[in-house]
Amino acid sequence: MAQTNINISMDESLKHDFDNLCSDLGLTMATAFNIFAKTVVRRQGIPFEISRNIPNEETISAIEEIQEMKKNAHLNMGFNSVEALFEELNRND
Repeated sequence: MAQTNINISMDESLKHDFDNLCSDLGLTMATAFNIFAKTVVRRQGIPFEISRNIPNEETISAIEEIQEMKKNAHLNMGFNSVEALFEELNRND
């Protein structure tokens, strides 16, 4: 298939940000535009969103909680019996 060039004008700051995002996603800007164009033609509309996976505050909190649990993994080792559980509970008083 023959290739052709297109020129797109955009704000310099937007171009910089878009280029950085494409790099983060492992794409070139040209590849991103080609993916977009092919998908728009195939689906006859704007069909998708490509975005970074930026966790919200709740997810960040959950990640931090898990990291803290990993630090204290030796305290969360489970018990072979109810007696062993109560021994551990009484030891921490």
